[in-house]
Amino acid sequence: MPLLTSNNTSSDNEMARDFYFPTSKKALIIFTRNPELGKVKTRLAKTVGDESALEIYKFLLKHTVAITKNLNVDKYVFYSENIHRDDIWNPEIFRKKLQTGTDLGEKMQNAFSELFDMGYEKVLIVGSDIFELNQNDIENAFEVLQTTETVIGPATDGGYYLLGIKELNVAIFQNKNWGTGTVLEETLADLRQKKYVLLEERNDVDYFEDIKEIDAFQQFLPPYLDKNFL
Repeated sequence: MPLLTSNNTSSDNEMARDFYFPTSKKALIIFTRNPELGKVKTRLAKTVGDESALEIYKFLLKHTVAITKNLNVDKYVFYSENIHRDDIWNPEIFRKKLQTGTDLGEKMQNAFSELFDMGYEKVLIVGSDIFELNQNDIENAFEVLQTTETVIGPATDGGYYLLGIKELNVAIFQNKNWGTGTVLEETLADLRQKKYVLLEERNDVDYFEDIKEIDAFQQFLPPYLDKNFL
């Protein structure tokens, strides 16, 4: 897959292509990792192996494309490592950017800040590993933002799978133990003086226990873990 190049001519062209005018007042941020062997779903990989973990993540990426491509909002994919021009994220539908920052909080804050600076009034972020998430959930979250300042989709592991805001609130991105079960609690503490709405709880995919009973994932598991294997 071609990546961003560094020679002057290509760089100028890329910069021109990456300058976007909002076509909506609403924007969706999708955070994604580059799907590379041994670098995705590492906690899951401890049980199912690196190859199965990579295939599961690719499956989750396809699911995320399917539930977001038809949303009537501007859509931005923020890559973890490199921007890929020719991949499952159709550049006619998804605008492509790179995550910047030292931890997840700073990366999210920078992404939100960039889009608010472009003129968006409602910005929402989701990850790319929530099999239970669907298009209606995201549409509902944008609708909630009509009447409240913040919307959060709580995850079963104590984090959140969705965050929507109408103005930048840096506190919610700072001083968090990212990747632990305290993130949601700490975030809600930052919002105690604010108006917010919690959506339905959803399960993200981090461990084998998150997928072991879900039929859609059985095809990716080693035979000794596949509950349908005889």
